[in-house]
Amino acid sequence: MNRRILGISAFFHDAAACLVIDGKVAAAAQEERFSRIKHDASFPRRAIDYCLAEAGLGPEDLDYVAYYEKPMRRFERLLRTHLAFAPLGYRSFRMAIPLWLRQKLHVPREIARGLGGRHSGRPVFVDHHQSHAASAFFPSPFEEAAILTIDGVGEWTTACYGSGRGHRVELLREMRFPHSLGLLYSAFTYQAGFRVNSGEYKLMGLAPYGRPIYRDRILEEVLDLKEDGSFRMDMSLFRYCQGLTMTSPRFDRIFGGPPRKPESPVTRREMDLAASIQAVAEEVMLRMARRVHKDTGMRHLVLAGGVALNCVGNGRILREGPFERLWIQPAAGDAGGALGAALFLWHQLLENPRRPDRPDAQRASLLGPSWSDEQLRARLETLGARFDTCADDGELCLRTARLIEEQKVVGWFQGRMEFGPRALGARSILADARNPAMQSRLNRRIKFRESFRPFAPIVLQEHAADWFELEGESPYMLLVAPIHPARRLDLSPEGKAAEGLERLRHPRSRIPSVTHVDDTARVQTVDARRHPLLHRLLSVFRDRTGCPVLINTSFNVRNEPIVRTPEDAWRCFAMTRMDALVMGRHILLREDQPDLPGPEERREHRKRFPTD
Repeated sequence: MNRRILGISAFFHDAAACLVIDGKVAAAAQEERFSRIKHDASFPRRAIDYCLAEAGLGPEDLDYVAYYEKPMRRFERLLRTHLAFAPLGYRSFRMAIPLWLRQKLHVPREIARGLGGRHSGRPVFVDHHQSHAASAFFPSPFEEAAILTIDGVGEWTTACYGSGRGHRVELLREMRFPHSLGLLYSAFTYQAGFRVNSGEYKLMGLAPYGRPIYRDRILEEVLDLKEDGSFRMDMSLFRYCQGLTMTSPRFDRIFGGPPRKPESPVTRREMDLAASIQAVAEEVMLRMARRVHKDTGMRHLVLAGGVALNCVGNGRILREGPFERLWIQPAAGDAGGALGAALFLWHQLLENPRRPDRPDAQRASLLGPSWSDEQLRARLETLGARFDTCADDGELCLRTARLIEEQKVVGWFQGRMEFGPRALGARSILADARNPAMQSRLNRRIKFRESFRPFAPIVLQEHAADWFELEGESPYMLLVAPIHPARRLDLSPEGKAAEGLERLRHPRSRIPSVTHVDDTARVQTVDARRHPLLHRLLSVFRDRTGCPVLINTSFNVRNEPIVRTPEDAWRCFAMTRMDALVMGRHILLREDQPDLPGPEERREHRKRFPTD
């Protein structure tokens, strides 16, 4: 049949493109990786060009183009919301309407322009939450599953649930704007002084340092939460419907003051706010999951939408909820909508059958560009880099494991780039999780980011249960699990008494740099089928040290997207205190490189990435 479908998300958050050929995902990428603008929402022209080039196609070869939502329905929400609050919010309306009239209402025109006028068909528009639902179910390994999608807002929907069977998804119930778990969480992100739509994961990481002292206040004064997980919010506390801020002065009075100024010190108040809203979000997610199970009676659950990136909540659903297994779309936010729209068109609208793949059809989410060893060599020589080339993968893994064992921080650039917000072992920074000082070293000297931020472990799948209280697998770093009791350490009296960021100073397990202060970790399990080279590296490291766990963090610095090209990787390596860079089978050591930036130049570079 050879049908080619291009999925697109654009104009609101995390623009992306995905190419599906005969129901198989051939390529997918976010525009930010090409433009180097974090969360780039512009039309994903470069990402589209990559997807087509990966398959050797031009725009004229496409059978269909699918767009991840319905712009007119979103515009209807904008107009009706502003009319409901008029004359309040006129300033924000005046700022929003020109862009809508110039671009966002004219998606067919923008797509035609983006494809150079070389595709004659009209785009197919898929409802935002249908795109999320399709992205969650169709790549999953399940023949049938319950579906739950939760985000800020699409056209009108903020959360919905339903079921997937065979080649169809059916959405049964929804919650509508302005009542939204995603926007509620973003309001507390704003109050804590972090950037909305990018700082929510910081809030989740900050939560274990605080106490949920505002939890009951949120449940009593902010939202009316029902047993089924639905809720209504007191909108007098918020300004996102009619203003340029998330919260109102009344919100400030209830929660002890105005929002923290960005880059000012994080105080106990922000930690307690984070802990409180995280506790509420987990409760909402659990109640929703139980309702979905009650209404569908299904054994498995799939998740998507931005809130599905809340891996702490996901972990609780797996451990405490009624479902046997979860599958979470790795690109759960708007970027994954491009993939979902294309698959929805292929399966649901064109009625093509679906056969679930094992372990799943996401292809480890390694859907981006790659370079051969020969291409990498040519790029490195052009950059003037000095490097050794390993004879085979065995030598490469042995030398890399030795570097990590010697407490070197290693940039790891291998194969196809990941699709989604997580580095899964293709564009990663690797280090020894056993070193108690490594968490601070990576945050301060490599990533240039806040000191409280935790790091995630990668662990051999076959040894995961020995180190974490985790049943099954977690291949996409979307589940938080407790450290296995046998791997924990007894805290000293000083450690037990420590509060706030002081808790970081006291090791809590045999892998302290990936153990958060609540004795948990955001786990990625590594199996030989999805990640053969990374699995081999971990196996060598385990043979040498007895530990099958490494730190895996994204190959970037704060406020920049994950690296895409060899040049991006070289630049990041050069401007940080990374010790080694492994690209394909080529190994670069920092001390061997001529003319790297000196301390003063690195300090100037670091000023671009101030830390809290």
